[in-house]
Amino acid sequence: MNQSLENQLVTLIEADVWMLSILDIVRDLSLADCWIGAGFVRNKVWDVLHNINRTPLNDIDIIYFDRSKATKEQDLEIETQLKSLYPSLNWSVKNQARMHLRNGHTAYATCKEAISYWPETATAIAVQRSATHDIKCLAPYGLEDLFALLVQPTPDFDIAQYQERICTKAWNITWNLLAIKTGDHKNP
Repeated sequence: MNQSLENQLVTLIEADVWMLSILDIVRDLSLADCWIGAGFVRNKVWDVLHNINRTPLNDIDIIYFDRSKATKEQDLEIETQLKSLYPSLNWSVKNQARMHLRNGHTAYATCKEAISYWPETATAIAVQRSATHDIKCLAPYGLEDLFALLVQPTPDFDIAQYQERICTKAWNITWNLLAIKTGDHKNP
């Protein structure tokens, strides 16, 4: 991973008290291989690069990997716990040890492998805060596309689903500097 971009991302997060508080809340759950990903990271970088204070998040995507607790009910129990403590936030908790079943893949071995199947390279990124307050980054495709404002599909994601997401999300309305690849490998 590009160390300079990782340092930039860490600096952005460390300067954001709200993000640090969310990272602390999730760290304190003590879930195995636990991260916050997708829009939590992506929106922050895009907002900064567009001089936007903060765009609202649809949810806070928490992922973890624990084969011993690989049930949807376990994830819902954690969401309920978080919602009772922090009702103003929309929490989404997904144990990646079971998500391969929903996605029609072979079993994942880690969260890093699981997020490599997420739709866009700029979204397949997650962060965590350690007990020593270090920010760690998980980005199987690096951070280049995120900071370059480039939206393109990950290699193994279904192109039709990717294109539907691009239309539905309409990110270019909020972040007008984005370069969005269509995913058909002919047109940028």
